[in-house]
Amino acid sequence: MQNQFSRTEILIGKDGIDKLQNAKIAIFGIGGVGSYVVEGLVRAGVENFILVDNDEVSLTNLNRQIIATRKTIGHPKVEVEKERILEINPNSKVEVYQEFFMPDSKKILDNTVTYVVDSVDTVTAKIELVVRANELNIPIISSMGTGNKLDPTKFEVTDIYSTSVCPLAKVMRKELKARNIEKLKVIYSKEEPIKPDKTLLEIDNTIKKQVPGSISFVPSVAGLIIAGEVIKDIIK
Repeated sequence: MQNQFSRTEILIGKDGIDKLQNAKIAIFGIGGVGSYVVEGLVRAGVENFILVDNDEVSLTNLNRQIIATRKTIGHPKVEVEKERILEINPNSKVEVYQEFFMPDSKKILDNTVTYVVDSVDTVTAKIELVVRANELNIPIISSMGTGNKLDPTKFEVTDIYSTSVCPLAKVMRKELKARNIEKLKVIYSKEEPIKPDKTLLEIDNTIKKQVPGSISFVPSVAGLIIAGEVIKDIIK
């Protein structure tokens, strides 16, 4: 009998589908990268999710986030994403945390989690996620910078200590080395960052820092690559 995962089962078999349906994935950051990670996972058959993000959908998210539409502007990203997951697969179980994950965040991860996806922007949060995942022996993949990029073919999946070019990866290497963390699976781009037009950065009078440029087809590709890595690791 056909079902919504029949075409996927042809590729990965019934055992693969079972593994995905029983897996529990924690995604931190439901933005340009994270929203596409979720999309790839739920459409492949993952049914158990933890979503962590403090933000609401905004007008400037429309250019790159799959959950962003005119109707969802102003709504919490985790709630919008949860609704989307359940519309794709009503059997899914979704925990949501509308919070900005930091070292003092309450416990979210435990040994029931199969895999952690880090698609947050803050170095402090990224480091804390890696530390916690390592303590719990949970596999983790971390997204490096996707802003100010135009070439989605330049993405690579590798260990953090094999990265180059990416400024965020450089900071992560230093911080992880200081904590004696020997490896971290990451996706990063070898494309040199484009210097943004400063006249286009005045999006909001309250913004005091430089805002990176973004486009529809770069963070989305990174997110789908991450989804693929998570799925391949689970079913192998």
